[in-house]
Amino acid sequence: NMSQTDGVQTLPSGVRLHILTHGPEGEGRGVRPTAASAVRVHYHGTLPDATTFDSTLGGDPVTFAVGQVIPGWKEALLLMHEGETALIGIPPEMAYGERGTPDGGIPGGATIFFKVQLLEVLSAGIGGSPTLLGVDGKKLGGGGGDSGSGGLLGADGKPMG
Repeated sequence: NMSQTDGVQTLPSGVRLHILTHGPEGEGRGVRPTAASAVRVHYHGTLPDATTFDSTLGGDPVTFAVGQVIPGWKEALLLMHEGETALIGIPPEMAYGERGTPDGGIPGGATIFFKVQLLEVLSAGIGGSPTLLGVDGKKLGGGGGDSGSGGLLGADGKPMG
């Protein structure tokens, strides 16, 4: 029962959010999506009996607009920071309601659960640390083991080294 777990936030809508791991900028820090954002995520969706109804695990992450998902997903995503993994409990009225999904994979009146890893906020994010971009448009820094200049140019227009 999520409501009895330490660290679970219950939102006014009844959606429950439990941050399992924090992003690289630390607890409560980093870029957050907005309703206008596109995000890249991995997720695993289950029913209360642990039956999996959808999952990207073992495959590629998915990219979608935050405004395109069910209300409970949207509400929880808007509170997450880039890099976080969370467990989200979504009551039926914030998910698929009394009818469920047309294919029957999620029965009517079902509370559903998602484990979500917010990999990246691709557009319209807010907050987080400033990001420097190199001449190639890619993020600078991160120390990816590359001994190059990371795209920095000197006053003469040549790569710094």
